[in-house]
Amino acid sequence: MVKTDDTDREILKILEKNSRKPFTEIGNELGVSEATVRNRVRAMEEKGVINKYTLDIDPKSLGYGMVTIIGLDVEPQDMLNAVDELCSIEGVRWVAKSTGDHMIMTEIWTKNGEELSKVIGEKMGSIEGLKDIKPAILLEKKSKKEEL
Repeated sequence: MVKTDDTDREILKILEKNSRKPFTEIGNELGVSEATVRNRVRAMEEKGVINKYTLDIDPKSLGYGMVTIIGLDVEPQDMLNAVDELCSIEGVRWVAKSTGDHMIMTEIWTKNGEELSKVIGEKMGSIEGLKDIKPAILLEKKSKKEEL
């Protein structure tokens, strides 16, 4: 675990809301200098607290009408290969090895049900060692970020 203090956590909260916010504005908000914010952010990047800066994209605005979380089960000896194959499928946003109901979880964006069926049947269905596919189509997504 990386040691952080209240100022680091406040910086992280601000960057979670808007990772493009200038360090001068963050410093003004927290009552510290721009250099303090810059140095603390750089240190958190180097320690792996901050891994990357990203976007929150609305899939529907880009024509992806279906967002689906898919649980997959594979033969244990085929897991690593299955994860690699899933990562290569167009529209797959992320892949995670997991415990619980499924060995692998993934999120995929498709334009419609026909495209989703094709991806599941033709691409995922051909993965060696595949035992089960359980898709769950997301109807609506709400975000709630917990305080650090």
